[in-house]
Amino acid sequence: MLIVADENIPLLESFFGDIGEIRRVKGRGLTRNEVQDADILLVRSVTRVNRDLLEGTRVRFVGTATIGTDHVDVDWLTEQGIGFSAAPGCNAGSVAEYVLAVISLFADQRDLCDWSTLSVGVVGAGNVGSELARILERLDFDVKLCDPPRQDAEPENADEFVSLAETLACDVVTFHTPLTRAGDYPTHHMISDQQLAELTSDQLLINAGRGEVIDGAALARRLAQPDAPVVALDVWENEPAIDPDLVDNVWLATPHIAGYSLEGKVQGTEMVYQALCRFLGLPVRKKAGQFLPEPALSNMSFTRNAVEDEALRLALGACYDPRKDDLRLRRVMKEEGEKRAEAFDRLRRDYPVRRECSSLKIHLKGSSKSLQDRFRALGFKLKI
Repeated sequence: MLIVADENIPLLESFFGDIGEIRRVKGRGLTRNEVQDADILLVRSVTRVNRDLLEGTRVRFVGTATIGTDHVDVDWLTEQGIGFSAAPGCNAGSVAEYVLAVISLFADQRDLCDWSTLSVGVVGAGNVGSELARILERLDFDVKLCDPPRQDAEPENADEFVSLAETLACDVVTFHTPLTRAGDYPTHHMISDQQLAELTSDQLLINAGRGEVIDGAALARRLAQPDAPVVALDVWENEPAIDPDLVDNVWLATPHIAGYSLEGKVQGTEMVYQALCRFLGLPVRKKAGQFLPEPALSNMSFTRNAVEDEALRLALGACYDPRKDDLRLRRVMKEEGEKRAEAFDRLRRDYPVRRECSSLKIHLKGSSKSLQDRFRALGFKLKI
């Protein structure tokens, strides 16, 4: 059995080595010739999987180690009887921690002693948005959820959701929707001139969902105007050939890596492995925890003199500081033409190991129950 797999999917040999022969390929620009003799195809979001790629091949199962599926023609796969699996929720914790790290930096910029005084509008309440909202609420933030499809589908929970206009009034607005172009609530260019005009310089706009949800040209126009919002983008239109001028003009720019924690990546691989085992009728013998290495930073200690908000954000920043990724992206945007696009992909391919809060044990001496609860909300392990 031949498994053709994106070279950037982690732990391919560990999970799939005893199922079949693995052929590693570059995910972007994958051709039919490269998958012609494959039985299994494993991809990430940079590969378009459709009739053009697979018709006439012998592929009978496709797995994408990503939460999104807008790069896969799922209907066509179903018509052809080709098995399919994604990895919904695999990197929800990673993206949530990215957003929290960005909010922490914004609070620093505003010199806020208590970051939970910020209201947060979460647009899109799927796996990622719901996980982020859960953490924020446990940290005592005022959270407003906007998800019209869910609101329609769950009338019994309709009062849990608010309109897009209400979320746009929050101090922080963060997007976690899929990319859709049809239906009652298309998300393509959902945020354009009219919505951006409502935001002010006192607000933070974060997009760690899909780049095309925000109209890039409209955003560029708004950023050139007075009283523009503070903007942090992890996803972009036209990846990997993103607009270097837009990178220059946003406050924080990262190369589509919000979900790139080691835990998130490995969980994505594990979920596809489990689905393939079910498809082939094989026992599931492996778990992600078997393969995670010891983290570089494993312990932090705080005494009874620690200030709650400062301690929490210090630990969060020790796990992940998005400013490092911002510097890397701005550096490669100085390249010329096609080299910029290649560099963007290279930043993702060669992304350094980043661990989630769950990898770090926090030692607390004489701390309050409030601080303990807030550390637990972020997923840290505690020793009291």
